[in-house]
Amino acid sequence: MPRPTLEEIFAEPDEFGLLAVKLKPRASSSGNDSVSILNDVTRFFEQRGRLPDANSPNHEEMRLGTIWENLAKSPSDELRQADKLGLLARKEEITEVSWRDEIEDGDIPESLDDIFADDGLDVQPELVQLKHVTPAAERQVPDHRADFIPCKDFDQFESLFETMQQALDSGAREATLIEKWAIIEPLEGDFFIRNGLLAYIAEKSESTQRGGARDHRLRVIFSNGTESDPLMSSFRKSLNDDKTARAIQRLGLGPLDPDWETDKVALSGTIYVARSLSEDPAIKPQRDILYKIGVTSQDVRRRVADARNDPTFLLAPVEIVATYELQNLSRSKVENLLHRFFDAARPGELFIIDRFGKRIRPREWFYVLPEHVAHAAQLIKDGQLHQYRYDRATQKIVRRS
Repeated sequence: MPRPTLEEIFAEPDEFGLLAVKLKPRASSSGNDSVSILNDVTRFFEQRGRLPDANSPNHEEMRLGTIWENLAKSPSDELRQADKLGLLARKEEITEVSWRDEIEDGDIPESLDDIFADDGLDVQPELVQLKHVTPAAERQVPDHRADFIPCKDFDQFESLFETMQQALDSGAREATLIEKWAIIEPLEGDFFIRNGLLAYIAEKSESTQRGGARDHRLRVIFSNGTESDPLMSSFRKSLNDDKTARAIQRLGLGPLDPDWETDKVALSGTIYVARSLSEDPAIKPQRDILYKIGVTSQDVRRRVADARNDPTFLLAPVEIVATYELQNLSRSKVENLLHRFFDAARPGELFIIDRFGKRIRPREWFYVLPEHVAHAAQLIKDGQLHQYRYDRATQKIVRRS
């Protein structure tokens, strides 16, 4: 069945009277209403020194201005007699500015201060005051850059570079192109080609959280005798940006293959004990009993230079209170031994909130004293650490029974 047309609908009987609409007569402004509006405009003029603007963002002013403009076009005799201030004859000089108009140099503001100082711009002070913004002086600025410096122990790596270059020349080792945006996870012992130089990953420090993502500080040795300590994320970006970058494949089929660790050098290093200088109310009272135990193959001062931006160091500067040199001992094994040995003294509730609001729990801090670490380091050198344990109750290193 076809739908009825509008004509057919309106032709049907209107039993409810829906179409019987009576239009109200248009109200005409009487003399009394006109004088009342004039009185309102007069009060507005005395307070503001101008007529109400029909284009004002203020609703009341816009309404009054619109009505006044209509009255002023054809005022009655009664309205003229009541106009004591001559407002009917007054016309506001309004200059409309178009974006097509040529602007004089003197009319162009030189700064934001000039704009906000304009009398016609009524801006509330709280709208132009920045809140919840970190001052520029307090923003995250690295305390040191991962610059290239001479490698003082390059003699430990020189033969490794020569062997790798011979393997590449003979075809025994293969260098593969690094694809754009490839996810690269450098490991200790990995070789890369970057900017025409062989780059060796000598050290990968403990895990940290930067910008909400896991990161590490690397020690990278280059075949020209220099080294650098970039963040893993920065090193990954430098490889992606270098169109000539290559990754050199490892020997063996995987971590269980004996050949997999062929390129890894068991570097000696330095055990360091660091005390936090944090002003955090949750950390400051514990600064004399809470210490970080770390092991690094690079210069200790360089390792802690960017501590205040590193969650591993509680996002605060640190003071190196003790260092112990390692001789012919694997850095990574010594670090694991020390952390396991003092595991009972690791604070369970220690955490910090990074600048992204993420909670981070550093794992390298312990309730120990520097002399405890010195004792443990000596036991490692003597090969006797397995005969002792750390007693948290007495805060002493005791012989196992």
